[in-house]
Amino acid sequence: MLKIRLQRVGKKHDPSFRVLLTDSRRGPKSGDFIENLGFYDAIRKVKQIKADRVKHWIANGAQVSDTVHNILVSENIIEGKKKNVLPKKSPVINEAKLKAEAEAKAKAEAKLAEEKATAEASVEAEATPEETIEEVTETPAEEVTETPVEEVKEETPVEEKKKEEATE
Repeated sequence: MLKIRLQRVGKKHDPSFRVLLTDSRRGPKSGDFIENLGFYDAIRKVKQIKADRVKHWIANGAQVSDTVHNILVSENIIEGKKKNVLPKKSPVINEAKLKAEAEAKAKAEAKLAEEKATAEASVEAEATPEETIEEVTETPAEEVTETPVEEVKEETPVEEKKKEEATE
């Protein structure tokens, strides 16, 4: 497979790169490439790329490395969004902390289950026996009498003022 990628050619502390078309099986330092498509100077931010040749090779199936893709997007040679080329950070795993958290969680669950069991036991102890429930439900309906409630109409403060004004 053909690949468009960078090859470093600068001195120490002076990074500059060639943009090359090469076979993906060849190493970047092998010096064996098919075509030189331009260069990129990272210190001076100078980029010179043969846009027509890059488009030709991409149309013929050449793959572009992520960094070269970002350069081509910034130069408006190809369309698209830039890709994240930085390595992803992996979180530091503290095994002792994980064990302590797991033990604390297990203790909390055990304590919660114990409290729930004691609460259920106390509710069962406070419950009334079935005999008293039956006695209450078996009372005849004839003994229950309803007393009529007289309707009492309370006057609002506005109505009271109207009455006072009328009497004066």
